[in-house]
Amino acid sequence: MTEEASIPEPGTGQVLIRTEAIGVNYVDVQLRRETAPDSLYFRSLPATLTGDVVGTIEKVGPDADPALAGTRVAVLLEDAYADYVVADASWLVGVPASLGADTASMLPTAGAVALGTLRTGRLSQGDTVLVTAGAGAIGHLAVQLARQQGAGTVIATAGSPAKLDFLKELSADAAIDYTQPDWSEQVRLAAPGGVDVILEAVGGQILHQSIALLAPFGRAVVYGAAAGDLTSVPVTSLFPLRTVSGFSLLAWRAAAAERARADLAELTTMFETGQLHATGTTLPLADAARAHRLLEDRMVAGRLVLVP
Repeated sequence: MTEEASIPEPGTGQVLIRTEAIGVNYVDVQLRRETAPDSLYFRSLPATLTGDVVGTIEKVGPDADPALAGTRVAVLLEDAYADYVVADASWLVGVPASLGADTASMLPTAGAVALGTLRTGRLSQGDTVLVTAGAGAIGHLAVQLARQQGAGTVIATAGSPAKLDFLKELSADAAIDYTQPDWSEQVRLAAPGGVDVILEAVGGQILHQSIALLAPFGRAVVYGAAAGDLTSVPVTSLFPLRTVSGFSLLAWRAAAAERARADLAELTTMFETGQLHATGTTLPLADAARAHRLLEDRMVAGRLVLVP
């Protein structure tokens, strides 16, 4: 259902953006369906949906740079599903004219998380990397970035034959179905010496099994829980010289703002030069409900984008 509303006014330090495209984030599926008040994903209703908005700045509010007017940008917003949105100017990403809106929507969140998790995992030349949920919006970029950042072997998991084929097209050395009971044994066959870096986004039992795959001094970076289970990690599972870190984009920005901004510039160049490729599906904004059903049913490889 759509709703008519007046065009909002940008406040202090804000800009008004005419929307070109909205990248849909899987976390909003979790926010929308969670009913337990003690859950990290619980939101009181009615609530807004987040998204990565790409568009052109039409108006600048007080204390925002007037030169921003007319520029094309991308930004992560907490209230994104609209033809016109307002955004704080502090974390706008400049978008070159050469980038399609679907690709540009990857910059604020998906690309930033993919690169940030690899930084957190301290990827070294020749490391073996495992990316769970490798066919998702973040995962399919992480598979490509791991290779570009020097990984020797890249292993990725997904939950359907179509997504496994997609991972092979991305040149993953091994694509493994994590819904199969022996998936971790298949990873061991692909990485007999153990995995050096794991980027983990599923949670629950998959996280526990993933940690057991780490080589000595291996690092797991947890940035999501698509399974909905934010499980605890037993300390004893870390005794074989393993470490587990968490990654949050907002925490990354707060703790290392200069590095985070440099990452956005690097990602933009990678997309511009063709070193990094975004894949996805585009639907009309009016089909937002269908978009969420497709994500919930794990039917989308890459990014799902809504266009007004």
